[in-house]
Amino acid sequence: MGPTQTFEELYLAHYPDLLAYVRRRTDSPDDAADALAETFTTAWRRIHELPPGPEARLWLYGVARRVLANQRRGEIRRSVLAARLREELTVWDEGPPDHDHDAVRAAFHRLSPDDRELLALVSWEGLTAPEIAAVMGCSRGAVRIRLHRARKRLARELDSAGLDLSRYGSRAVKLAEGQS
Repeated sequence: MGPTQTFEELYLAHYPDLLAYVRRRTDSPDDAADALAETFTTAWRRIHELPPGPEARLWLYGVARRVLANQRRGEIRRSVLAARLREELTVWDEGPPDHDHDAVRAAFHRLSPDDRELLALVSWEGLTAPEIAAVMGCSRGAVRIRLHRARKRLARELDSAGLDLSRYGSRAVKLAEGQS
């Protein structure tokens, strides 16, 4: 008997029992379908390792059990990540009023495109001066000088808009003052 026929017989013989097994252990039909599909995919990949006779059914239950455990671990990771993102978004929502954001955005856009790019590479991308030098194809010294000047121009723009940098936290003050 070839692998395709072996798999077909295995599938037809054990599909109903495995479906009932995963449905009792999942919260949704989609999760059950995913677990069942992954179980039989594993069976297909490892068709030559299947134990003979009735042991194959128990082997499939073991595979399904591990698949379900992996699904639970994945769900836990997603839940933890979602909670962390909610916390971060809550902190962002507690920031300065929107009209200040508009003024900061306007001050930033009054800078030259080169200044904006330098400041964005530092603030948004988190790059260091040597990394920016590699990105921009210039020396580290040139980047440090340009960055210093861009920060001073941003500080002047923010000051002329009447914005108090201390309201934006130490990172904004350091950025505008030229500290990293």
